[in-house]
Amino acid sequence: MDLGPLVLSAKLALVTSLILIVFGAPLAWWLSQTRSRWQPVVQAIVAMPIVLPPTVLGFYLLVVLGPYGAIGEWWVQVTGETLTFSFAGLVIASCIYSLPFAIQPMQSAFEAVPSKNIEAAWTLGASKLDAFLSVAVPLSFRGFVSAAVLSFAHTLGEFGVVLMVGGNIPGETRVVSIAIFDHVETLNYSAAHRLSLVLVAFAFTSLLAMFVINRRWHRR
Repeated sequence: MDLGPLVLSAKLALVTSLILIVFGAPLAWWLSQTRSRWQPVVQAIVAMPIVLPPTVLGFYLLVVLGPYGAIGEWWVQVTGETLTFSFAGLVIASCIYSLPFAIQPMQSAFEAVPSKNIEAAWTLGASKLDAFLSVAVPLSFRGFVSAAVLSFAHTLGEFGVVLMVGGNIPGETRVVSIAIFDHVETLNYSAAHRLSLVLVAFAFTSLLAMFVINRRWHRR
């Protein structure tokens, strides 16, 4: 079995998950605490990848990240390389595609944090950042676990978006979902079956681990 697509997919999913956790947590916190009239608008934008067809999202990302797009042109000027059909482009596309799977669990966890705990930290002289890091984040552990598992698993199995933005370049953008599609096209069902079984086993194991951790955390 060719492990190249599996390794590349795991690398992409890991990088995407880390980025979404680090940069998504402040957004999830803001969504859980704000009373701004713009909150529903931001929530709708964050959730759009759930309902948008992957090819639609992939098409617009291809336009924006392409060498003549708003971001892609700037990237070419800075690095001399294109974002499309590259691993960096896949990371950006994956972060957008998996955004709701990271934000929503963290937002729900933050909303469950008792406000009195945050207020107590403020009365003891903690800044908003200190209260967020020392109180909100530890109490929202379950949300972070769910966000990490869901965003990793979702990125690992994505197809339409990565195909539109990254194409099918071995060692660079040929992730496991595209490799499975290639095997099916060439009627190599045994190879497609082996790769698919790996994804099925990983999906079940990761979800089982997430539910077990959340259940034990809930009993505390």
